[in-house]
Amino acid sequence: MKKPPERTCMGCNIKKPKKEFIRIVKTKDGEIDIDRTGKIQGRGAYICDNIECLEKLIKSKRLEKVFETKISEEIYEKLRGVILDK
Repeated sequence: MKKPPERTCMGCNIKKPKKEFIRIVKTKDGEIDIDRTGKIQGRGAYICDNIECLEKLIKSKRLEKVFETKISEEIYEKLRGVILDK
């Protein structure tokens, strides 16, 4: 049986199966969005489904470095909403 694909959290650097993460994607037009399906085309980054990892991600500005663009507060608020709505 094939092992499920693993990804690393951008907040805590822990590896887990990619289904356990929230995917943040930068599309070809440069838009940043949250991808719950894992099927949107573009560069993906993964984060655990908890607020501590999100706060570490925001504080370190790691997402901005990976996507090489400024991330708006609106995206971070949308992520907070997704995490807190579970």
